[in-house]
Amino acid sequence: MAVRAIRITGEPVLHSPSEPVTVFDTSLRSLVTDMFDTMHEAPGVGLAAPQIGVPLCVFVYDWVNDDDVAFSGVAINPELWIAPTPIGDADDDDESEGCLSLPGERFALRRSPAAILRAVDLAQKPFEVRAEGWLARIFQHEFDHLDGILYADRLDHVRQKTAQKAIRKRDWGVPDVSWTPGEEHLEG
Repeated sequence: MAVRAIRITGEPVLHSPSEPVTVFDTSLRSLVTDMFDTMHEAPGVGLAAPQIGVPLCVFVYDWVNDDDVAFSGVAINPELWIAPTPIGDADDDDESEGCLSLPGERFALRRSPAAILRAVDLAQKPFEVRAEGWLARIFQHEFDHLDGILYADRLDHVRQKTAQKAIRKRDWGVPDVSWTPGEEHLEG
């Protein structure tokens, strides 16, 4: 339906917990359609409602693994169980992560290798997905958004300082800065 502007770090909605979805109506279906359109245009593999300025517990995902198995869906009011995260430094090659709310930046972040997502879909039907590897990473990343956490908040001290420097250099970290996929400039 529509590609929406993606909020950049510093926007209050990105740094606050989201509210549970209580109304399942055409407005929610339109929101989810817009989220998929925005995610695909960006392009990304996941998008949480707060990233487009909507403080609801909803995220979408669309990813294809190395075996060409597609994982796509919407998670409404999700719960996430994660296995213990391995101890040690994140690998810059294998654990590099990005975020549409910090466009163009990538940093290594150690995440749990496995997760179980439980949520409901647009028909309020409960579902469960057992995820490993990158799909588990996607679920953890998007779930964090619903708690007001960006992946840069989870970086180790050295990488977090580098991320903060990039945020200052780009004049992010303040409200009212966004970008719209398909357009070449930041708004705000």
